[in-house]
Amino acid sequence: MIDAILQYEFLQNAFLTGIIIGIIAPLIGVFVVVRRLSLIADALSHVTLAGIAASLLLEKKFLPAGSLNPIYIGMVFSIVGSLFIEKLRTVYKHYQELAIPIILSSGTGLSVIFISLADGFNTDLFGYLFGSVSAVSRADFWMVLIISIFVIAIILLFYKELFLISFDEEHAKASGIPVKGFHLIFIIMVALVIASSMRIVGVLLVSSLMTLPVASAIRLSNGFKQTILYSIIFGETAVLGGLTISYYLDLAPGGTIVMISVIILILSILRKKGMVKRAV
Repeated sequence: MIDAILQYEFLQNAFLTGIIIGIIAPLIGVFVVVRRLSLIADALSHVTLAGIAASLLLEKKFLPAGSLNPIYIGMVFSIVGSLFIEKLRTVYKHYQELAIPIILSSGTGLSVIFISLADGFNTDLFGYLFGSVSAVSRADFWMVLIISIFVIAIILLFYKELFLISFDEEHAKASGIPVKGFHLIFIIMVALVIASSMRIVGVLLVSSLMTLPVASAIRLSNGFKQTILYSIIFGETAVLGGLTISYYLDLAPGGTIVMISVIILILSILRKKGMVKRAV
């Protein structure tokens, strides 16, 4: 496998990008899960799919648009969707959870319309839906690297604020932390991570990489920082294992990554049960 990576640039791009995604997706996923916003990843992934479908439609109907990178269009849709979620959370103050299914439904509806206007499904869209090892370009790698630097820098600089907002928003407000501003920054980071992960995992499965490693880590960790560490370890294991298996078996990497994450989750649950029984 190492020889193949050294020989083929597309494998280098896929594995380098996968390593980065394996860090930032579970990292941001820990805060998403703690804030009980796990479904937000699904909502934004469907909005991202609408952006990709719109880009492919433009490419098919208008030749000058052929230079558009669907990832960037999907990223714009994802960020706009995240801003709408924040706006709807303020509109429905007592029913804030409604914002997520509203955006998810809107994203799905737009995706279906754009796909139908483009005269159906195609191989390009399949790769975006479920991930593709061969489709990851060097430009994709640099884009993911820049986004990861931004996300990690924000979390390191404002770790205390994000931690406090995640666990006790009212106390954060009383402490003078601009909660609305941090909400906005956080949800934009989630949108960027989802859009940047689509090449490896696929837009329909990216939410799994943000939640399953975290679910496994929660079962085994004894603190928040340990949860972050375990989540990243489990995420990297799933990504690297999934990419390797998908390369040898010619499978969509998204599915293999998710199934390895599921296996890790099952093992963590079984291990936790075993520890409890021994303690009893």
